[in-house]
Amino acid sequence: MAMRFGRLDLNLLVALDALLTERSVSLAADRLCLSQSATSSALGRLREYFGDELLVVKGRNMILTARAEELIEPVRTVLEQIRTTVAVAPPFDPATAERTIRIMASDYSTEVLLAGVLVDLESEAPNLRFEIQPMHDAPIEAIERGYIDLLLTIDLAISADHPSQLLFQDDYVVVGDRENPAMAEPMTRDLYFSLGHVTARFGKARVAAFDDWFVRRQKQQRRIDVVAPTFLSLPGLIVGTKRIATMHRRMAEKVVRNMPLVLRDVPFDIPPIRETIQWNLTNNNDRALRWVVERLHAAASSAPTEPLQVASNVISLASGEAIGRDEIEVEYRMNHPQH
Repeated sequence: MAMRFGRLDLNLLVALDALLTERSVSLAADRLCLSQSATSSALGRLREYFGDELLVVKGRNMILTARAEELIEPVRTVLEQIRTTVAVAPPFDPATAERTIRIMASDYSTEVLLAGVLVDLESEAPNLRFEIQPMHDAPIEAIERGYIDLLLTIDLAISADHPSQLLFQDDYVVVGDRENPAMAEPMTRDLYFSLGHVTARFGKARVAAFDDWFVRRQKQQRRIDVVAPTFLSLPGLIVGTKRIATMHRRMAEKVVRNMPLVLRDVPFDIPPIRETIQWNLTNNNDRALRWVVERLHAAASSAPTEPLQVASNVISLASGEAIGRDEIEVEYRMNHPQH
């Protein structure tokens, strides 16, 4: 939860310090690990609060107003006092640190990334404890209110107001039973839409997974025979049936090693997901959290990845027109409002 001074919360004070120091929205955004749009939004709220433009454009640069110049030292002093009296943590030593770190993540993220990292952290940080919470309807609210320390999800579902780190990208494949006649040859679009599907939805609101949402936004709809509560339950619900599931490639490649299942390329374009880790801006200097983020990033970067295999029958789903990621993000956020 943001610490507030009247109508000015601590996040805005941190943003103000960066803006006054860098005298540039883009440089301040880099320093804060935020997007330029989020930093511009923060500047707008600061202007409203102080009743002053604070930074104005002059030629190709931005300069500080007289009021902004007056604020440089007081803001710096206040933040330094907070750091020295409240927020300065002792040096972080993973070998001796004792703490519980709460991570909200889907079973997919847990299976393909978290599980392997936690194996390594057992020896590297033996006294760190981890609480993995399932995804629910309002993950951004959980970050805002401090209910969790880290949010591991797709980049379309994170907040623009808090720092984040891109971890890895993954695409989709069709998974079906080895004995399913439909899986005997490359999957076609017509065959894909004629089959029964198993999909996962989450929380009380039954929030659709990205692939489910993306296909549902099109004119042609899938026949959903089974709605599952988790990604990991999908394989067991298609074994021995003629149903198929659209799954993340990384998870699918794991499950087919131990189950009588086979993979086929999705016969149309679905944008890959970009898995991202996010934390509250007020925890930006939390050394334990940043260390865990670094370990997750290192593991994701070192994991072997296969290039996307595009079959000749793969076509665009949207009337042959490419769909920009920005357009997808706008639509996704409109259909997945968060508080």
